[in-house]
Amino acid sequence: MPDDTLTPGPDTERAFRDALGCFGTGVTVVTTRTETGPLAMTANSFASVSIDPPLVLWCPARQSERHDLFTAAERFVIHVMAEDQQATAAHFARTGHDFSGIDWTGTADGPPHLAGALARFDCARSAVHDGGDHSIILGEVRRFWHRAGSGLMFKRGQYGGFAGPL
Repeated sequence: MPDDTLTPGPDTERAFRDALGCFGTGVTVVTTRTETGPLAMTANSFASVSIDPPLVLWCPARQSERHDLFTAAERFVIHVMAEDQQATAAHFARTGHDFSGIDWTGTADGPPHLAGALARFDCARSAVHDGGDHSIILGEVRRFWHRAGSGLMFKRGQYGGFAGPL
């Protein structure tokens, strides 16, 4: 059998992305409040880090116009999206400042809470680390909430649901 493994680099970037896309992830939307109003970003780079202390992380791309606003945010909320929230996830993948048509609540100084999410983690920024072409934002969970339901998934560039046991 020939060795068809690849080495990551400029010539294999698309193949590397395709290989990473084989791993299905949940979909989150992260929100914060800026001087100009609410801001959101769809992210699938979310992970739990620690139970004690309660820490989570997510990773915005440095090339995003929203990157600097999120790395500077002292508070943010991570929403785990429900299977029926594909339109909201797709919306905030494209734009971050347009909350028209989105069901959300918030206070004048707090990050927005999106309606319909499966889980919500209200966080205080704990640290920001270099992660290559992304930043790693570590958040200390101050409050959380969750409900039953099916989660929105992302795999190989497509949104979908999670099929339970047969």
